[in-house]
Amino acid sequence: MRLLPRSLLWRTFLLLALLMVLSVVAWFAIFRSYEREPRARQLAQTLVSVANLTRAALVSARPEARIELLRDLSDREGIRIYPADAADRIAPLPDRAFLHLVEENVRQQLGPATRLTLEREGERALFVSFRIDDSDEGNYWLALPSERIERVFPLGWLGWGVAALLLSLCGAWLIVYRITRPLKALQHAARQVGAGETPARLDESGPTELATVARAFNQMSTDLAQIDQDRALILAGISHDLRTPLTRLRMGIEMSADESQREGMSADVEEMDKTIGQFLDFARSEGGEPSQSVDLAALLQDLATQYRRRGFRVDLTAPVAASPAPTLAGAVSVRPQALRRAVSNLIDNALRYAGSESAVELALSPAADEFGIEVRDSGPGIPPQDVERMKRPFARLEAARTNTTGAGLGLAIVERIARSHNGRLELLPRPGGGLIARLVLCPLTTSASSVP
Repeated sequence: MRLLPRSLLWRTFLLLALLMVLSVVAWFAIFRSYEREPRARQLAQTLVSVANLTRAALVSARPEARIELLRDLSDREGIRIYPADAADRIAPLPDRAFLHLVEENVRQQLGPATRLTLEREGERALFVSFRIDDSDEGNYWLALPSERIERVFPLGWLGWGVAALLLSLCGAWLIVYRITRPLKALQHAARQVGAGETPARLDESGPTELATVARAFNQMSTDLAQIDQDRALILAGISHDLRTPLTRLRMGIEMSADESQREGMSADVEEMDKTIGQFLDFARSEGGEPSQSVDLAALLQDLATQYRRRGFRVDLTAPVAASPAPTLAGAVSVRPQALRRAVSNLIDNALRYAGSESAVELALSPAADEFGIEVRDSGPGIPPQDVERMKRPFARLEAARTNTTGAGLGLAIVERIARSHNGRLELLPRPGGGLIARLVLCPLTTSASSVP
């Protein structure tokens, strides 16, 4: 089963080709079966006629002219006459249905004692016994060239048959291709929708079933695009209506006389602002940002520098390239703002649960056709059975990572951004304790470049 192609086009084409070949083989077998008996009767009638004519010629010829007659039959017709004896060494007929039918038809006309063989005394030919009279000396062998029973295969008909089969296979391929081409377009458009993009409208022509599917998909794509526009409008209103009063609260807090209350209230406002930002990030469509060619190493270095300026220990380790490995500098097409948001969420998550004083390692690891951005911390980690649950919105792991600040959307945002890059988010245990959050990306496009 592993050798079978996975595409619908080739699976259907191979099935049709197999059915056509089996049909040709079946018709050929039927033709041979129905053609065998008429050909056997025709050959048997030829043998009987030659034997009867030879007998009549020998009986009616003068004794002194019989030798000349036999020589003339041998030269002109390839017919030879031998005296028959019970001690003659003859080979049994091959186990072929055609020869047995010939023998049966010959015996019906020449008598049940008639013998048929393809080899006598080491000589190969088509031998048939006949009698001139009732005496023992009246038994003879009539030898005809073995080519009389050989069937020359018609190469011309074989060529026409192969040509007809190839023409049928080409027609089958065209039929299957016309069916699978709209399905491939639908597959590509579905992937674009899954990545948050708005695909071009599918062609709604063709067979009724495929046109109906394309029309339904186009309607769904239009509805989703309208929903994205409405969501963007709602998000803009939420951002304005919520953050404006938060700004006024922040200004009022700054004017407060009690410093301890001011610090606590400022922290609450900042936390509310971050929570609103996480909601907006989670609801924001990533498909609106165009992809750009980005130097991933430079992007991670810039992020690490920003965190170090704020007093956090975020170290970027040198990448260890696999062989063969894709390029790391200036050759990867991604959505840069979405990628920065995803990596920042992972770093914030590591600092929150491992402690702001702990060191967080940031690494870039290439593979054969993808990239892995790793954020390593020394926190309590996540049990393997809870990894998938933690990627869902609002999921918390109170036992292992007890800090309950935030909205619980950080990993869900990273998972959504990873899917928009045809990638995935992996949460792995770190040797020695801690967590490795690996953001695996399949770049949208790549260009050749060397690793410095």
